[in-house]
Amino acid sequence: MSFPDSLTERFPFLDQLAEPWQPMPRVALAAWIFFYAFFLWSLVSHGMFPGLMDGVFVPIHEGGHLVFRFFGEFISVAGGTFLQLFAPFALAMYFMFKRQTQGVAFCLFFMFDQFLPTATYMADARRLELPLLTVGDAEYVIHDWEYLFGKLGVLQYDTRIAAMVRAAGWIGMIGVCVWLVWRGLNDVATVKAEHPDEAAAQARFGAKN
Repeated sequence: MSFPDSLTERFPFLDQLAEPWQPMPRVALAAWIFFYAFFLWSLVSHGMFPGLMDGVFVPIHEGGHLVFRFFGEFISVAGGTFLQLFAPFALAMYFMFKRQTQGVAFCLFFMFDQFLPTATYMADARRLELPLLTVGDAEYVIHDWEYLFGKLGVLQYDTRIAAMVRAAGWIGMIGVCVWLVWRGLNDVATVKAEHPDEAAAQARFGAKN
């Protein structure tokens, strides 16, 4: 990835994006493919593993409400979901500048994964059946998406919006997996082209194992 000289002169940190990606061992690629395939299968089969990962993001979501509470009620309510999605995105950008494929893929995958519980929360905006958590006064609990959709005048479209968010989550997760495979295979091709002796050694090592 390259940028115009005028842009990189103004923002020198963009030069890092022109650096090559750190190579990813084929063993690591295979392990990550297995991990993501297992996670996607668990999502489809309603396994416990995705629920455990969702639990990691609950404090981040609730923390978002606290971080943005000084900007008014609407921003505070929206801040929960914003931080829930922004935190893994920001980490993905960090790894992108470090040119670490595995870190970028992991963070973006779970950013898109969080679209699914967000969609579930959105679809509940009118039903109000989900149990709610709060870090403040237990007597004053706001259903995020009933409030937000109500303020925006789209409460009647809650399930339609939720369906689109859910679809975006699945597309994003699968897209990240495809990118990871492409990036990993590209690393192998680059090593073979630039370091044929090293590639041959890796192939012999792989054959022995």
